[in-house]
Amino acid sequence: MNLHQPPLSSVHQTDQLPWRDATLLHQLGPAFGTELAPTPLPDLHWIAHSQALAEELALGNWLASDEAIAMLGGNALPPKASPLASVYSGHQFGVWAGQLGDGRAMLLGEIDSPAGRMELQLKGAGPTPYSRSADGRAVLRSSIREFLCSEAMHALGIPTTRALSLVGSSAPVWRETRETAAVVARVAPSFIRFGHFEHFTHSARDIASLRALVDAVIDRHYPACRGAEQPVLALLEAVSRRTAVLMADWQSVGFCHGVMNTDNMSILGLTIDYGPFGFLDAFNPGHICNHSDHQGRYAFARQPNVGFWNLHALAQALQPLVAGADAVEALKAALEPYKTAFAEALQQRLRGKLGLSTDQPGDADLVDDLLRLMAQDGCDYTLTMRSLSRFSSAAGANNEAVRDWFVDREKFSVWSARYLERLRAEASVDVERAERMDRVNPKFVLRNHLAESAIRLAQRGDFSEVQRLLTVLQQPFDEHPNAPAAYAALPPDWAHQLEVSCSS
Repeated sequence: MNLHQPPLSSVHQTDQLPWRDATLLHQLGPAFGTELAPTPLPDLHWIAHSQALAEELALGNWLASDEAIAMLGGNALPPKASPLASVYSGHQFGVWAGQLGDGRAMLLGEIDSPAGRMELQLKGAGPTPYSRSADGRAVLRSSIREFLCSEAMHALGIPTTRALSLVGSSAPVWRETRETAAVVARVAPSFIRFGHFEHFTHSARDIASLRALVDAVIDRHYPACRGAEQPVLALLEAVSRRTAVLMADWQSVGFCHGVMNTDNMSILGLTIDYGPFGFLDAFNPGHICNHSDHQGRYAFARQPNVGFWNLHALAQALQPLVAGADAVEALKAALEPYKTAFAEALQQRLRGKLGLSTDQPGDADLVDDLLRLMAQDGCDYTLTMRSLSRFSSAAGANNEAVRDWFVDREKFSVWSARYLERLRAEASVDVERAERMDRVNPKFVLRNHLAESAIRLAQRGDFSEVQRLLTVLQQPFDEHPNAPAAYAALPPDWAHQLEVSCSS
């Protein structure tokens, strides 16, 4: 042990923490991971926590205790807790990578909450057998981004893992330069990924464990699948539908996940593993948010197809459990609903963003033509969509508040005439429509430069901007008249030089 590290201690005052020691993976046995203790860190200090999530978990004022920071920073454990780093495999950038696993994450256990059992995981708590010669740490920079985006996505109504807290340390961590360590406490009903299933089929070649995993996931998370003629196929179809909806959610808010590897795909259809990510500034379907993605595999417009590709990888992993000579065709059939579910979900969301309350012929073309014009003119995705709620259907209205986002004013005028005709076809009322639109078109998203500003202050010991951003991002559809104007403005010139990559 490093002499500067504090000893690992026990948390005893857990009366406010409705604690369960074993997660689903713990219960499945040693083939699913390695039990080990986190490596303590010196000089733990609070950076931020999500009071909203603490209240949802019914934690009372537990986060205010000294034992909370020790536990959530990896320096203490509840009695009988056995942290688990789980093993999984996966395809990374479309290439089979073999065995992977939780290289810097550990499952502590479960919390009984009003919403059901929630797993608590520490990210950055030290090396594990799956760290692949890395240090098992997370740096302050990437941890701030994950903490803020987890809570921002939840507030946008998008399924995601959550972030309960962010704890910092003075411990040095080396990436391209010397940085400092941080630990994010992540919360989700499950952290099981497509890669867990791939592991037992392709790496471990342990079909008994694969079957145990599938049975456990169905019983805990997809009980409706149990009564199907082939529960495995029912599970695959259910996961396909959830993943399709998640992809539609991402597309609708302009979110880019930079590492859509199969080991970063949640079996529950959650957004998981906030490494390189970004929200669109200028609308560019070809935008690549991950500087390490040299081939553009995970470009914004490609995400829905990648989600479908990843589901095919999951289907291949489940194939040993599907009975019958036509197993391959049956698996393909279980995937097929993805296409319809994605298209329907995306169109529903985009109609909502335009304030259309009914589904009429030509709506898809109206939406596509707007997006095409936004891409041509490089319109800011979030701000342009938000401005549409100010569109007036009054005779002679020039709608310059919307039109001014476009370079080609004539083309926008042609489109707006079609939009006006469409609104009148359903007798749309401006005030009512604006209210609906402002509930689905956020004013605030976690742009890279906003996160970067918070990071630069935090690296100097000032965590106030993290909390200010969190407060606004947790209510992204509200006006927040007292928020800094920069939170809902075009990015500054220096923001275009920012890059995020897999390095952290």
